[in-house]
Amino acid sequence: MPVKPGYIRLFHEGVLDSIASELEKTYRCCTLCPHQCGVNRMAGKMGICATGYDPVIASFGPHFGEEPPLTGFMGSGTVFFSGCNLKCIYCQNYDISQLRNGTTVTREQLAGIMLSLQARGCHNINFVTPTHVLPSIVGALVIAVERGLSLPLVYNSSGYDSVETLKKVEGIFDIYKPDFKYAREKTGIELSGIKHYPNIAEKAITEMYRQVGDLKIDEKGIAVRGLIVRHLILPGHTDESEKIIDFIAGLSEGTYLNLMSQYHPEYKVFNIPRMNRSISEAEYAEVLKYAYSKGLTNGLPET
Repeated sequence: MPVKPGYIRLFHEGVLDSIASELEKTYRCCTLCPHQCGVNRMAGKMGICATGYDPVIASFGPHFGEEPPLTGFMGSGTVFFSGCNLKCIYCQNYDISQLRNGTTVTREQLAGIMLSLQARGCHNINFVTPTHVLPSIVGALVIAVERGLSLPLVYNSSGYDSVETLKKVEGIFDIYKPDFKYAREKTGIELSGIKHYPNIAEKAITEMYRQVGDLKIDEKGIAVRGLIVRHLILPGHTDESEKIIDFIAGLSEGTYLNLMSQYHPEYKVFNIPRMNRSISEAEYAEVLKYAYSKGLTNGLPET
């Protein structure tokens, strides 16, 4: 039998609406992410993410560039939110994350987008950069469930997430897909303008794993629940990649890990010599070999 997403049970128990109401209050003094900006977004004030009350959506539709268990045959129903709580100087989507291009939508409109993706046959609803707009997502979800939404939900984030906030939404998201970017704090400061990234990401990903466990796939090869961790290998940073792999293997050797090799210089990174190149085949091979040596195989290509 198909696995029902957790939010459907929460809806019928009356819990989902309560969570939406509690999250809405957070906008009065925003503490959604580790920045703890404390601005009143209901009054139109903006913090680090530069987003007010209503979310801004850059695009949405079936996406086939995600991990195979998410894209399946009909695509992952991605919703790309503009704005971000990181300031990555190499961001390949900087027009969305930093320039905040897109269209402002209401909760009613966001609910309609979810339902339209379901109608197009997508396997899941994949919220890309959801952290700073969680109250809007959950508020829209209440509307969408009333109208028949039944797909698994994917929380696709930078890994810079608050454990307190993640606990508030426990049971809503079926699949967590965080990045783990850096193993050293100084790298997070230099490349993303944030402090304490490794410590925050470790705690957040540990909480995500506690909630959903290892990735579970149905008989058609489609993900229904669990954790996917992505790591973008950076040029000259293979030692950090190995430290991140140590953490992931310690969490669970069954973790689905996507080691990404597509880094290329973008946005503001051209004046940093060691970052002004793509990674080499040797760097990727080194990190992949290390992941295998730690017992990680789920999601990785065969060596």
